[in-house]
Amino acid sequence: MKIIVDAFGGDNAPLEIIKGCALAVEEFGIEIILTGKESTIKQVADSSNISLKNIEIYDCPQVITMDDSAESVLKEKKDSSMAVGFQLLNDGKGDAFISAGNSGALCVGATLAVKRIKGIKRPAFAPVMPSESGFFMLMDGGANVDCRPEMLCQFALMGSIYMEKVMGVKNPRIGLANVGTEEHKGNELYRTTHELLLKSNINFIGNVEGRDIPKGVCDVVVCDGFTGNLILKTYEGVAITLMKQMKKMFTSSLKGKMAAALVMKNLKFMKTHFNYNTYGGAPILGASKPVFKAHGDSKAATLRNAIKLSMDYIKANAIQEITSSL
Repeated sequence: MKIIVDAFGGDNAPLEIIKGCALAVEEFGIEIILTGKESTIKQVADSSNISLKNIEIYDCPQVITMDDSAESVLKEKKDSSMAVGFQLLNDGKGDAFISAGNSGALCVGATLAVKRIKGIKRPAFAPVMPSESGFFMLMDGGANVDCRPEMLCQFALMGSIYMEKVMGVKNPRIGLANVGTEEHKGNELYRTTHELLLKSNINFIGNVEGRDIPKGVCDVVVCDGFTGNLILKTYEGVAITLMKQMKKMFTSSLKGKMAAALVMKNLKFMKTHFNYNTYGGAPILGASKPVFKAHGDSKAATLRNAIKLSMDYIKANAIQEITSSL
């Protein structure tokens, strides 16, 4: 198996990206293609004593930054590390493409360069997030701000297949994010979507409120990208704030430090459970080939986990499952 990785995508590129790829090569026995400035990649690897064994480098002079437009991946920066990654995926040089870079550009590339699965209206970001009882998928996490009811139904279908085939959840429960659990709640988009999902053959449990999402009431939370991105960023922000406050509480006094010593194992488990690095990345479901968006603040462990997710995605034949289910 060969995974293509954008070496210059994300806040900590290229060092953490290279380290994460080296970890994956060593642990999973796979091959990696790194796209980016070859001289910089080799210099960083050499200075940090990182092995480039089984890592091939495709030299790219350009980099797509967070300030670039989403369309730059197809126009002004065709020689960027992201654009070349898409081209290699299209040419069959690798089995999946991962980038922690510009989300808009990645979505445009997945939609227009890699193309959509036939019949899919729009691909969607599908981050897997922690909950009280385990984890859940958010569909859409921010790729499509404006949606139609049939698009949300396709998100539900793709999310259901991914959770079952890749994450091992039997008969995933699908919930529709809304301002209330009653069927008549929400705007026209959500009311119409609710009616369509009731007629589908997936395990639709109805509307779910924001306060119930962290409890794990469903396995896939369906919503438009505007709502989903607000849920995603709020979720991350609250988790980070809570962990900071707990650290402050346990370190500000002698009593706190003594208490921390007694519950340290539980604290470490909770920190790991609610750490976004645990899952590594989000697939762009609906793209005709495996494309993953890693977190913008990805460290080496995050990249390693994203690569593992992409491998599981490939092995599960998720794209073929989605195609046949349509």
